[in-house]
Amino acid sequence: MNPLRRKLLGGSASAALLAPLIGSGLLVPGRVLAADWNRSAFTARSMGDALKAYGSAAAAETRDIVINAPEIAENGAKVEIEISSNLANTRSLAIFGDKNPMPLCATLDFLPPALPFARVQLKLAESTRLRVVAKTADGKSHVAFRDVKVTLGGCGG
Repeated sequence: MNPLRRKLLGGSASAALLAPLIGSGLLVPGRVLAADWNRSAFTARSMGDALKAYGSAAAAETRDIVINAPEIAENGAKVEIEISSNLANTRSLAIFGDKNPMPLCATLDFLPPALPFARVQLKLAESTRLRVVAKTADGKSHVAFRDVKVTLGGCGG
């Protein structure tokens, strides 16, 4: 028997078996449960607007957020960094690139048993200061900084 014919018949049989379930309403497509995202923070064009939209405009500086990033990145299109937080009850980490066209690069949410650690590849437009903002369960925001020099542009350069 032709393999294409076999596939067609198998698919037709599956569709014929599922058709009554779909027609009766027993098999209904469910809602996709994706995480909500902060559109205004991700599309902000300035650092102040991005921090305000993220809710961390008044974050306190701390040494409990560790940013492991290269001092000099040869290619801004792919800058790998590691971030972690030693703050108790860290619920989220956000990475901002001050000179990027849209400063908010990434947000990461953590549930209580997870350790707040991530390795992320960023695209940086030019030499910039990275900010990592950690939000804790009590609603406080903390920030740490790291400067990265980019020798070859990443965002369109």
